[in-house]
Amino acid sequence: MDQTANQAPVPAQDLNQVLKAQTEAYLEHGIPSLEQRLANLNKLLNILKTNQSAITEAISKDFGHRPFQETLLAELYLCIDGIKYARKRLKQWMRPQKRVVSLWLLGAQNTVIPQPLGVVGIIVPWNYPLFLCVSPLVGALAAGNRCMIKMAANSSHLSELLQRLFAKHFAANMLTIVEGAKGSNFAALAFDHLVFTGSSHTGRQVMRAAADNLTPVTLELGGKSPTIIAPDYSIAKAAKRLLFSKYLNAGQTCVAPDYLFVPAGQVEEFVAVAKTIVSARYPDIEHQDYTSIINDRAYMRLKSILADALEQGAIATTLVPSSVANDVTRKFPPTLLTGVTGTMRVLQEEIFGPILPIMTYQHIDQVLDYINSQDRPLALYLFSDDKTLQTKVINKTRSGGVCLNDTTIHVGQHDMPFGGVGESGMGQYHGEEGFMAMSKLRPIFRQAHTSALSLMYPPYGKTFDTIIKLMLRL
Repeated sequence: MDQTANQAPVPAQDLNQVLKAQTEAYLEHGIPSLEQRLANLNKLLNILKTNQSAITEAISKDFGHRPFQETLLAELYLCIDGIKYARKRLKQWMRPQKRVVSLWLLGAQNTVIPQPLGVVGIIVPWNYPLFLCVSPLVGALAAGNRCMIKMAANSSHLSELLQRLFAKHFAANMLTIVEGAKGSNFAALAFDHLVFTGSSHTGRQVMRAAADNLTPVTLELGGKSPTIIAPDYSIAKAAKRLLFSKYLNAGQTCVAPDYLFVPAGQVEEFVAVAKTIVSARYPDIEHQDYTSIINDRAYMRLKSILADALEQGAIATTLVPSSVANDVTRKFPPTLLTGVTGTMRVLQEEIFGPILPIMTYQHIDQVLDYINSQDRPLALYLFSDDKTLQTKVINKTRSGGVCLNDTTIHVGQHDMPFGGVGESGMGQYHGEEGFMAMSKLRPIFRQAHTSALSLMYPPYGKTFDTIIKLMLRL
């Protein structure tokens, strides 16, 4: 687990003091009203709307370069839209839910009340640092919780900015970014819920640390998301859509297409189309619209993965003419790999960069067998208008989410839950599911003025025998 760059780590005892202050404030002030929760969401919304330039600039600095348009589209817009969505529906989400009462408890009532858990911890990755901070935060604040946030080491500029902005509008015992927090210390705090987004390796460490306090966790862990182009679908149309998602943020996206299946005999067509599409979008990899790899370590890892594939016989096609990886700007060219095999790292590790391996198939069952032999991915993508085929792929595979005839867009749908399964994570959030994940659905049973159960009290006799026989028949 990392810690904030260029800062001494915050001692564990200091983190405990912050948590203690938030816990005591929660107990003192009780469950916040609808008006208080809306006020918190409105504060967050105002911070985002009035600091767009500062936010996009901070994120670009953290990457070395990221176009502000990508931050506006993939982060700021989704955050703002998510807050508005939650704000509009919060009253409905908070309503007590009436539940069915057992037939023999005449006159009694069952109610489920969503109540805040208390203090929620959020560990944020560097690849979409604003969205993956704000998205779970919206669910937590809507549910009435207080929050502590740990940003990634590679997001130092954004972390410093958000810490300053949050401190200006929120009390520290309501919401705070803990700068310089050591990840292992943060995950070990006795939160009422912990949200982590990152690698499966670190996710295991987080879960072990949380287990000591029996802290429930939501883990979003990524993985190798497969993409399939079916024989009935236009290669050109599929390429236009999936290549946008693949090369957005230079492929540094947890739900980016990680490998591609195309029908046998159509690889050359896909490669030719991809060259035309990508070279038009990015005339040069030093172009302002193309994002840098986050740091030297990640950049060198991509070079190593590519070298490993080439040494084992894969063929690389660079989609931007005359472009080569730039060690200074950490710009890595959009690259297709054909002739890949399972012994190559590119098919064993989550790529998290602008390399796309391509495999072919004769029959869809070959594809499904391969997908099912791998860890369950965070997302699965199918390009096909064949409803029967769509149903087969959905029913015969398991993944966190599915997107038909496009890629990654499902993540931005606020009325659908987002989360992984198996190796790609556990739990889910966004929208109402996020509200519920950050709430305790507290069951309340209200007995009637006269309890029907009194007829069942000892000493047992004929009345009991008659009633229990009737109950067992119903």
